[in-house]
Amino acid sequence: MTAFIQRKRLLLVLLSGVLLLSACSTTPKTTPTTEPPMRKYEELVDQSKTYPIQVYDPLEGFNRGVYRFNYYFDKFIFLPIVRTYEFITPDFMEKGVSNFVDNVYEFNNFTNNLLQLNIKDTGITLARFAINTTLGFGGLFDQATDMGLRRKKEDFGQTLGHYGVGNGPYLVLPILGPSNLRDTTGIVADAVAFSNLGPPAWVDDEDVTLVFNIVAAIDKRHRIPFRYHATGSPFEYDMVRLLYTSQRKILIEK
Repeated sequence: MTAFIQRKRLLLVLLSGVLLLSACSTTPKTTPTTEPPMRKYEELVDQSKTYPIQVYDPLEGFNRGVYRFNYYFDKFIFLPIVRTYEFITPDFMEKGVSNFVDNVYEFNNFTNNLLQLNIKDTGITLARFAINTTLGFGGLFDQATDMGLRRKKEDFGQTLGHYGVGNGPYLVLPILGPSNLRDTTGIVADAVAFSNLGPPAWVDDEDVTLVFNIVAAIDKRHRIPFRYHATGSPFEYDMVRLLYTSQRKILIEK
């Protein structure tokens, strides 16, 4: 029943996105080379009504400015680096890097499953780390998944949501992208715990930690298919805001 409810919610999210795109079909089409969308759907709808697309966003002006910055940063800095990485790195090595990064970040999954008192998932996460670190040659191979132990990804934002903390205002973070006040707090808390109690503290080498953080950032962007303004919709900001908020709700309630 829980799985059915999750699928139903996901369908509603996707349907909302489709409806939003349909509403934009009468506007002139643009290309991915143009500047990021700046139009607001509020300009075309009845302000006295509430729509499913609406998300609490009192800092919208600031957020749109950051969204614009992220577009240019992504286009001229981040994506060229990622494309260079993809060009010089064979596919099997890219997969190995992703596995290694995921294995290191099992620390965050372990701590947040433990904080949520998900004892079973905490045990699975610990087992995954032990198996992949040993049989997976330091995490380069995901042997644990092949053995039926799937990754139990959790972050502190989900932990706060698990205990009833609301989203707070929607935020767009520089480089990191869509978030909200709760999840931003979670990002900071996870980063502090990871740096002071996790693998960086075990290694205790600033150069190694710096290299890992750079590799992890490139790998993360490599795995995200989203490209700014790829939809050609002038309401892309609103779409991203809705989809992010709905996805996080589903993840917390699962």
